[in-house]
Amino acid sequence: MTNAIQSLLTLEQRTFYQENGFVQVDNVLNEQEIIELRQCMDEVMVEESASLSLQTDKKGGSYYRVLNQRVNVWRDHGGMHKYSFNPRFAQMALELTGASGIRLFHDHALWKMPGDSKPTPWHQDYPYWPMTEQGAMSIWIALDDVDESNGCMMFVPKSQNAGKLNHIDLANPQDLFEFVKGTDYENAKPVKVPLKAGSCTFHNGLTFHYAHSNVTDKPRRALAIIYMPDGTTFNGKKHAITMDLNLHENQPLAGRMFPLLASRS
Repeated sequence: MTNAIQSLLTLEQRTFYQENGFVQVDNVLNEQEIIELRQCMDEVMVEESASLSLQTDKKGGSYYRVLNQRVNVWRDHGGMHKYSFNPRFAQMALELTGASGIRLFHDHALWKMPGDSKPTPWHQDYPYWPMTEQGAMSIWIALDDVDESNGCMMFVPKSQNAGKLNHIDLANPQDLFEFVKGTDYENAKPVKVPLKAGSCTFHNGLTFHYAHSNVTDKPRRALAIIYMPDGTTFNGKKHAITMDLNLHENQPLAGRMFPLLASRS
């Protein structure tokens, strides 16, 4: 855990996030860190004997065509642990959310595979998370340069204010905008966010977002880490990360699986 002493983000970045529900932060990794994290992720993603992380779908599956994803890779690889528990990232999350403390919910290695790739449809993250309180958010760190050709992200500014909408099946998606017909969000203009490797975005769990398909010949690699404000409680709904933890509804998400990574005191 780290105490937030000196701000890592500008006032403009913090204000932009609070108003728009997302923000771009460049160069959160230096060149050596990019090389190291790429190697760690490559190792953990091809290791078939990994037993503590969770592979969400197999090659050829409908979800795999959207995302080749492994969750809680920090549990299988010390190098991934180093970055998933990175105090700089957690402090930035602390500054953006205004929380008194930031806990890890889970990390996930995200590869959008080449070839038969599908876009990640418009969705919110919060409907997937078993949390009672709002305020959780994600950092999405690009390990490759990303643009429209290999799956860069898009966000709808201010859409976090639409509130929690329906869960979207990413493999067989509904149209998220059907749930906001007649509102300002129905025809809102999305913002495309290409990134250089080592740069990132943060986004609120309620912010509408999308990723293009990958039409290149290489995987698009990213590390995403979900952060939640200290004091966030379990809402009792089924989730792959919590199903074996014997949690009770309204119990704080804390302890060894959800460590405190940054605090204001």
